[in-house]
Amino acid sequence: MQSGKIKRILNRHRYVFESLENYDKTRELPMQRKRIDITLPVRTIDKLRDIKEKTGKSISEIIEERVEK
Repeated sequence: MQSGKIKRILNRHRYVFESLENYDKTRELPMQRKRIDITLPVRTIDKLRDIKEKTGKSISEIIEERVEK
């Protein structure tokens, strides 16, 4: 009876267990954020700032949305 409950929980929340297993290996969670340094042309930075002003979103949000597309 309990093994059925355990299997149901594992199947229902498999992504959580896979994320924790991956964390044990890499020490990184998929929803974790990291800061990186990148070099962009001034024109691109100005465009990002204009989009930021118009939408009210942060530059990192704008970049994430564009990358995910």
